[in-house]
Amino acid sequence: VVSDIRELIEVDDVMEDESLRFGPNGGLVFCMEYFANNFSWLEESLGHVEDDYILFDCPGQIELYTHLPVMKQLVEQLQQWEFRVCGVFLVDSQFMVESFKFISGILAALSAMISLEIPQINIMTKMDLLSKKAKKEIEKYLDPDMYSMIEDSTNMLKSKMFKKLTKSICGLIDDYSMVRFLPFDRSDEESVNIVLQHIDFTIQYGEDLEFKEPKECDEDKSAFVDEYFQDHVDE
Repeated sequence: VVSDIRELIEVDDVMEDESLRFGPNGGLVFCMEYFANNFSWLEESLGHVEDDYILFDCPGQIELYTHLPVMKQLVEQLQQWEFRVCGVFLVDSQFMVESFKFISGILAALSAMISLEIPQINIMTKMDLLSKKAKKEIEKYLDPDMYSMIEDSTNMLKSKMFKKLTKSICGLIDDYSMVRFLPFDRSDEESVNIVLQHIDFTIQYGEDLEFKEPKECDEDKSAFVDEYFQDHVDE
């Protein structure tokens, strides 16, 4: 079953409304707030059958997760309907090949985690589009040493003020170790399965059929990451 929010409201219609006069971002915010005030439409569209597995393709605008309450309201409503909810935060791997951009991606992921207050799986997408050199370079970002990145980043900064800020940000990320990324290659079936296993484990989907132990899951992840890069760098 596929439900399309455009059956309820559409950004283009909002932007074309002469009384509203919204641009793309304002139109999206208006649509999401309208959606939050009409969760009855969502309830009717979804139904609720035991063992339902529902995917929400959410907008990519980060302000919806950091500045506005609408996504948090959606999460809380789903939890009231007794759904187990897991966030899947996608970051384009082609964006993450430099220290500055990686730190920015981590902060965006961390901000969403804090705002939504739900388990979150962070994924580097489009690994299949990276060059051999980029794949080798990005390996260090999957299990990052933030203090090494401080040196990489601060050497490029002329201002002592920004050096101090960058050091504080990297220290915060490293001390709490809340954000780690899984590589995702849609052309690699094992890569897809590993990501799905982590999501299923997080929401304990099908727990009555098969119990999954965290230790085994972590070992699978580590082995997969090592094998993935060994196979692709040697190509």
